[in-house]
Amino acid sequence: MTMLIPVLGDQLSPSLASLQNVDRNKAVVLLMEVWDEATYVRHHKKKIAFIFSAMRHFAEELRADGWSVDYVTLDDPENTQSFTGEIERAARKYRATSIRTVAGAEYRVFQAQKTWSDKIGIPCDLLEDDRFICSLEDFKQLAKSRKTLRMEYFYRDMRQKTGLLMNPDDTPVGGQWNFDHDNREKPPSGLNYPSPERFEPDAVTKNVLNLVKTRFGDHFGDLEPFTLSVTRQQALKALEAFIDISLTRFRPISGRDDDRAGLSLSQQPLALYQHRPVDAFGSLRGGSHGL
Repeated sequence: MTMLIPVLGDQLSPSLASLQNVDRNKAVVLLMEVWDEATYVRHHKKKIAFIFSAMRHFAEELRADGWSVDYVTLDDPENTQSFTGEIERAARKYRATSIRTVAGAEYRVFQAQKTWSDKIGIPCDLLEDDRFICSLEDFKQLAKSRKTLRMEYFYRDMRQKTGLLMNPDDTPVGGQWNFDHDNREKPPSGLNYPSPERFEPDAVTKNVLNLVKTRFGDHFGDLEPFTLSVTRQQALKALEAFIDISLTRFRPISGRDDDRAGLSLSQQPLALYQHRPVDAFGSLRGGSHGL
């Protein structure tokens, strides 16, 4: 009896729900680079390279941790180039008796996942993604309680519920809920921004860059230089560098100039969940950064 565990490109977390409480001797983790996902809209070349490289590095980490991993590269001649096609092919290959997967963050992917059991002919356990601070059901209940939805009030509710960035007396850290008015300053002339953390491509990433050059050369954007974090360790290092070096200088201009200050680079790993939102809050709690 083999359980097939598909892991999507934005689910690169060792704490992923589908990887918990599983007999690894009876499971195969499946990661897939597929044309459908890379081209359903035209993505920036660097984004494609970022995701593929992070996926390949995550597969290596899983193997080192004792998992059996089937990694399908984009240029595999047997690649069907769709999630459903690759899961069906892997189910046959390993004679899988069940599928265990975490709900995709994109609605269209989630809708496809709900068809896998019928199309492939084996049970599919579709788990909630518990890496979000707010569950989908909690958000639905919150939305029902308000006439209009505003991000500011959502943040307030989440902070009160979780205690994140809250004082022991249930008041917000810093004495007020919203600092947007203070965060619109014009950057001073000649301000010297600290360089964000950058990472030289290793052999895995270089292979991905060559693949993207060949297969996605007509997509927009520059592929190189490529210095993004592609592992959890690199992502946490970039986060720590932003918090320790850039954050206090960044906050007054955060509404204007996040790229040069390094915020965008520290946020990118969140898209793939190389680190979780709670990791960032934990780092902030561990230091003194004027928040």
